[in-house]
Amino acid sequence: MNPTTFVLFGATGDLAKRKIYPALYHLYIHNQLPESFSVIGLGRKEFNDATFQAHVKQSLREFYRLEVQEDDTLQAFAELFGYNILNIDHTGDFVRLKERVEGWERGIDGQANRLFYLSVAPNFFGMIASQIEKSGLGTVSGWKRLVIEKPFGHDLASARELNSQLSQAFREEEIYRIDHYLGKSMVQQLEALKEANPVLQALWTNKNIANVQITADETVGVEERAGYYDQAGAVRDMFQNHMLQLLMMLTIHAPHNMASAEDIRLKKKQILEALDPLHRPDVHEQIVRGQYAAGQVQGKPVQGYASEPGIAPGSMNDTFIAGRLHIDNYHWRGVPIYIRTGKRLKAKSTRIVIEFKEPLSSSAPADHTYVPNLLVIEIGPNEGITLQLNTKDPERKGEFKPVHIDMYPDRAEAPEAYETLIQDALGGDSTFFVHWDEVELSWQWVQPILEAFAANEVPLYPYEAGSHGPDAAAALLARDGYHWWFDEPSESAASASANAAEPEQAANVEEVTVV
Repeated sequence: MNPTTFVLFGATGDLAKRKIYPALYHLYIHNQLPESFSVIGLGRKEFNDATFQAHVKQSLREFYRLEVQEDDTLQAFAELFGYNILNIDHTGDFVRLKERVEGWERGIDGQANRLFYLSVAPNFFGMIASQIEKSGLGTVSGWKRLVIEKPFGHDLASARELNSQLSQAFREEEIYRIDHYLGKSMVQQLEALKEANPVLQALWTNKNIANVQITADETVGVEERAGYYDQAGAVRDMFQNHMLQLLMMLTIHAPHNMASAEDIRLKKKQILEALDPLHRPDVHEQIVRGQYAAGQVQGKPVQGYASEPGIAPGSMNDTFIAGRLHIDNYHWRGVPIYIRTGKRLKAKSTRIVIEFKEPLSSSAPADHTYVPNLLVIEIGPNEGITLQLNTKDPERKGEFKPVHIDMYPDRAEAPEAYETLIQDALGGDSTFFVHWDEVELSWQWVQPILEAFAANEVPLYPYEAGSHGPDAAAALLARDGYHWWFDEPSESAASASANAAEPEQAANVEEVTVV
């Protein structure tokens, strides 16, 4: 890779400590950074280069996913880092930053490149981009790139305003919007899973798929994010970005000869354009929102959302959202897609379940009940792909039992999402970053939900912490004759699944590993 200066705004913040420094260190010790590389950290704390380097080392000791070796390599890595005090409303600070960057670049061969990483609050994005432009910091002999973190706006109008501000200093192809779900190894494998396996590819249509379920459950509450979360809720924090990105990555159909970032972007855009639009009067029929009450999570008592420190009294904020969506295109027309995400739920899990249609009643024995075939894609915390099929049960004459086929037996430790995304940004690969078209279209689809929530036109269902969410989320599927897989059935779920057995509850489940 070309010589690069990594200019990090918010260098003393939590994201930098927990994610960015460990990711850079991992890339460094595996020789995946440019040979000529330096990091200039920026913040308001009174650090000098030495204290900043000590800060970086301590961050690695606390948050790097492997053991840090206290050796010359660690010291050499730390010496890549320098620090400038910077207030974003002081143009002089940007001029001094430019002088320091240019001083380093004079000592390298070849074109100089600059990557600006904004690990700061989103309300500072526009001002920083403007200061980079005005100070001349954005004038480079090579390339320049801007990396920003979500949220990309608070609603459709604010997202468009932010994009307008960024566009004054950076072209769209220079803007890398991080959604860390797109950096997860299993998410990046979704397209290959479909297109490299003709058997799955043949089944990947509305002729064979009954429904799709996308779940992202968290056990944590709002923690130290109360100020942000009480304004955002699950709909802004997870649904508009992470969940819709999972939906796009799962449902695009891109042939092998369409592997470029631009082709993937086009396919993702077409999915969002094909989503049946939500109209505000209908939101309450398609969307369930909830808020966690007191309960127990993993055996420990926790308080309800309204009692959390920093939460406004009587807050109507959503900590859970579930929705039923439809994609009106050739491949997915008629297939309901269910999405849910929330906090203080029973277990931490991000999972996609493809439920295949049952045999036609004319070809199925009348006295047998089939467990549906499932393709289960575990994205986190433990990655895995499992295919559930049916086979004759030798111990129960005439009966069937499910067999779980492990399609991912050779598990290797997956790279951390930020390792992958930072490496891609340095290399100019924008495949797994979010394009403006996706941001605008996702906010456009979600906007009626925001308006209906703000007007309290959608009931806010309480749910006990440590549960699977409000019963209304189970009822959302029950109306179509389905249920959420891998939940212990509540009364609502049980009524919807009277004729279907959960895999965990089925007798004599056989585990098969395919190598």
